[in-house]
Amino acid sequence: MMKENDESLYALYDTMANLKLSQNQYSQAIEWYDMALSVKIESEQKRISILNNKSVAEYKLKRYKHALNILQNINLSTLSDLNLKNRIQDNIEYIQWLDENNAEAQVNIENIVKLKLKNNDFWGANSSYSHLAEITKKTDAKKSLYYAKKMLDIAQINKSPEDRLEALERIIYVDNPLDINKHFQIYKNLSDSIQATRNNYTNKFAFIKYENTKVKAEKAEKENQILLLSLVLAVVVALLIIIVILYKKRQRKLQQEKEIEIKEHQLHLSKKVHDVVANGIYQVMTKIENQENFDKEKALDELEFVYEKSRDISYEKSESKIIVEFDEKISGLIGSFKNDEINTFLAGNEKNIWSGINESVKDNIYQIIRELLVNMKKHSHASLVAFKFERNNNRVKIQYTDNGIGVPENFSYKNGLRNTVSRIETISGEIIFDNTTEKGLKIYISFPTS
Repeated sequence: MMKENDESLYALYDTMANLKLSQNQYSQAIEWYDMALSVKIESEQKRISILNNKSVAEYKLKRYKHALNILQNINLSTLSDLNLKNRIQDNIEYIQWLDENNAEAQVNIENIVKLKLKNNDFWGANSSYSHLAEITKKTDAKKSLYYAKKMLDIAQINKSPEDRLEALERIIYVDNPLDINKHFQIYKNLSDSIQATRNNYTNKFAFIKYENTKVKAEKAEKENQILLLSLVLAVVVALLIIIVILYKKRQRKLQQEKEIEIKEHQLHLSKKVHDVVANGIYQVMTKIENQENFDKEKALDELEFVYEKSRDISYEKSESKIIVEFDEKISGLIGSFKNDEINTFLAGNEKNIWSGINESVKDNIYQIIRELLVNMKKHSHASLVAFKFERNNNRVKIQYTDNGIGVPENFSYKNGLRNTVSRIETISGEIIFDNTTEKGLKIYISFPTS
């Protein structure tokens, strides 16, 4: 058992902090790093390493001043570990660039990465190439592509799938459009593989927990007396009989309710077709007939509105006949926007992503994705659209990316995007529009699973 002054405590705290950092839980990582720094640490070098990692968590939260303050207060002249020293200097240059767009950052980091490679610090070199690819992304796309490919090479040497995934993402954004599809297929396969590995680890931990629970249950069961066991069995038999009776009654009631529901639904659809589609088309025809100056664009907009409503009714009707898994609905929706001019891709849309999420949230998410796609088709002039789905710590994260014209600096929500923001608020989620990229648009969406 560990005691308060046990030196191994800091190692435990540091391990937990690094785990949270790898899971992008930066605030929790900082708390664990502070706990590690508050106890006895056997060497100054290890304490400095923890401070460096804490600064990474700080700048990931965009608290650049905090991160720089941590690193600039370290006395590097006393540090004998050259690899750690190079990493700290690299981080200082990169954070200064993030905070102040330091013009000298690129040259300084280029010199640092040479030192890292000379010392065979390939993990450190991987981080440097990532920084250089980001720094040159907007000013020199060819240079950024070169550094992203160098990062991919180093990630393969380090056998780090997560770093390979990041390198491929950087390559996709600056590479020749003709090569994007090839890179994206590799990206998708690697992303799916990483997700499968995470799921495997989750299943293993769940199995271990199950086995421990099972052993305790078996031990408790052996301690029970025969009389208690007989009593439990009698209660179970009685409950089973009651459950069977109630189940049959419930099934009969559900069958009756279903028949009534189908009839009501058919009447509802018939009325909706008349009210929405027939009346809508008649209204457009009347306007065209009675207008002296025929506005083609306005008429097309109104017809498109009627078409969207009719498609909703068709979808509603088909949904009443067959139950489609939600991941298949999402795949079908995104795939329906693919044509000769637009390529659509998605990664991570597995059944377990949507497990346990109620139908109201799913419906909002479906509408949000459709609104993003419709807005893309109308306004962005994109040829490539990608969705990435992840589930982490009871939150679902959706990343939307296209290579269209992006959004202007003084961005004002159109009707569709305003509806999107409203729907996100309805499900207690968050949405971030990232228009800082050189080309295209990134949108980050997250929401709780319960």
